[in-house]
Amino acid sequence: MTHLMKATSLAALILLFSGCNNVFDGLNTPTKPKINESIETVDFNSIKSIPDIVSIGFEWQKVNDPKVIGYNFYRTDLQKDGKSLKLVKTIENRYATHYVDKDLEPNTKYAYQISAKTSDGSESRTTDAYMVQTLPRIVPVSFVQAISELPNRVKLLWRPHQDKRIEYYRIEKFNTTLNEWIHLKTVDQRLQVEYIDTGLDNNTSYKYRIKAFTFNHVESAPSPVVVGKTKALPLDVTNIKASNNQTKKINISWNASNTSDIIKYEIHRSSYSSLGFSKIATVNSDVLEYEDKINDDGKSYYYRVIAIDKDHLQSPFKGNAIEGKTLGKPAKPILTLGQIQGNKAILNWRAGDNRAISYNVQKRIRLNFFEYKTLNFNNINDLRFEDTDILSGVEYKYSIQANDEFGLVSERTDETSLTLPKLK
Repeated sequence: MTHLMKATSLAALILLFSGCNNVFDGLNTPTKPKINESIETVDFNSIKSIPDIVSIGFEWQKVNDPKVIGYNFYRTDLQKDGKSLKLVKTIENRYATHYVDKDLEPNTKYAYQISAKTSDGSESRTTDAYMVQTLPRIVPVSFVQAISELPNRVKLLWRPHQDKRIEYYRIEKFNTTLNEWIHLKTVDQRLQVEYIDTGLDNNTSYKYRIKAFTFNHVESAPSPVVVGKTKALPLDVTNIKASNNQTKKINISWNASNTSDIIKYEIHRSSYSSLGFSKIATVNSDVLEYEDKINDDGKSYYYRVIAIDKDHLQSPFKGNAIEGKTLGKPAKPILTLGQIQGNKAILNWRAGDNRAISYNVQKRIRLNFFEYKTLNFNNINDLRFEDTDILSGVEYKYSIQANDEFGLVSERTDETSLTLPKLK
């Protein structure tokens, strides 16, 4: 072992560390040591030491005095304790010649004195002050980098620590709620220099730092703080439109999202404006419209269009859903006249709206109490219908429907019942 410091020439140190003036901290012992001048002292020149970051190993030559049963180690931190010596270790074996003082501060100067002790509690004069300094703290991890703009995560990279005593790294993350650094993850192996923090909020910044630890868990100073930011959600589409005048379909169109890496759009539909949406279609990013075929007339649906980027992040939907509707049936005609004139039935009506281009008249002929025969007269282009094919004493029921240009047929009017009276 190597002897780092042997300095006893200064008068101050002689006064501080001379064996007859040992000073004890009250926390270690309530009384001063009992000095026995006849006891052989430890050979100061035999003391050797090897410092580490938070420990110092000592070696010395054993005392041959048969009265000696062991050794006392006294220590002071020259920067903090000044003249306050503390008994830090009693070794109960005079044949022992090695001791490791642990849990010290890095890069700190300490002074030690050693005495030989006997079974009656007395001890020899201590050695002169033996000064030794612990090694500096391990240098911080270097070249730490936070990779931003990743979906729901931040990737950390750093350079492998050059000190081969390093066994693992500790990733720390700043908790804004607690306003303190928290232990996030332990990364084993000195050459493992990557960590990915997942499950993060979108478009949010996070602070990180890294500490290196030796095999005996001595930590380095923290690395410089790095900031990583997660990727923002893609921008929503704009100017969504849904048709309300198409037959058995609703056409949806939109303007593209301004986010550059959109790969597709999803169309979602619901019968309600704010809930119950489900995906009905997916289109490529270069398609900005969709035709929703619906086998119903006058059917309303609400639509949302969601942009999906290359990382499968979805745009938020901030506005109201857009309502679309299939074209409804034309309005049924309004019957204005239904009567027997002479030997014929006369029906007059007017249009229920401006969509009708022709009309259908349904004629039902009573055959008996339960049964009717039905005849249809379609595509009538007038607002009047005359039926001469009637018999006296027979009940006839008439109703009218309107047809529009798309082939949609209105509801029927209420039936009007007409009977040609029997001749007397």
